[in-house]
Amino acid sequence: MLTIRFDRLNLKPGDLFLDAGTGFGRHAFEAARRGARVVALDYAEQEVTSTRATFAAMYEAGELKGDSFNGVVRGDATRLPFNDSTFDCIVTSEVLEHIHDDTSAINEFVRVLRPGGTLAATVPAWFPEKINWALSDEYHAPFVQGGHVRIYRGAELRSKIARAGLTVDATHKAHGLHSPYWWLRCAVGPQREDHKAVAMYKKFLEWDIISAPTITRALDKALSPVIGKSYVVYATKPINQLVGTKS
Repeated sequence: MLTIRFDRLNLKPGDLFLDAGTGFGRHAFEAARRGARVVALDYAEQEVTSTRATFAAMYEAGELKGDSFNGVVRGDATRLPFNDSTFDCIVTSEVLEHIHDDTSAINEFVRVLRPGGTLAATVPAWFPEKINWALSDEYHAPFVQGGHVRIYRGAELRSKIARAGLTVDATHKAHGLHSPYWWLRCAVGPQREDHKAVAMYKKFLEWDIISAPTITRALDKALSPVIGKSYVVYATKPINQLVGTKS
């Protein structure tokens, strides 16, 4: 399930692509399938190990070329272990809401992005996220370790990206069918995945992702602008900008 619309990234075969906060690697795998040279980074050791294993399995199965996978790195988004102007494209999906110093992370993304390159950043959209926080303290910090530390308004994320030196090109919301699932989980307790209603909704979402029937695709498209779970910003680094501004 992709949150980013890859047709907005101007991603070409051979481009160097960073998935910052890769999780289980969904955007990294898609970039590799499209011929990019992929680096995946995450702070959590479990995600790094899982993504590395999946890349290896895809290579063994002949789904990826050897040069598509440049590595999986454990690292901190506020102190990226890369040189200035390294990447043609950077995606950071559902990451910034976990980082206390999100300004430093955004500045780091700008620093390692080449002039003319594209950044796509996603965070939980304001309205669905407000409901999640209201329904459960177990969903967010400081009540749970590693939980969300802020709720973004779209204008806040756009402003932080622009202040770091990028030109904001486009925005949209995604995953309209997913917000009710998280409201339900927060209502019964975020850890209660065994709850009957939660399990049924999860099974529905898994079926929808795999089958992608026309009716649910149309419903998700209609709901996303209103209750989409994720807010997405696409931005470009000006050609004449060599490095990002550091905080």
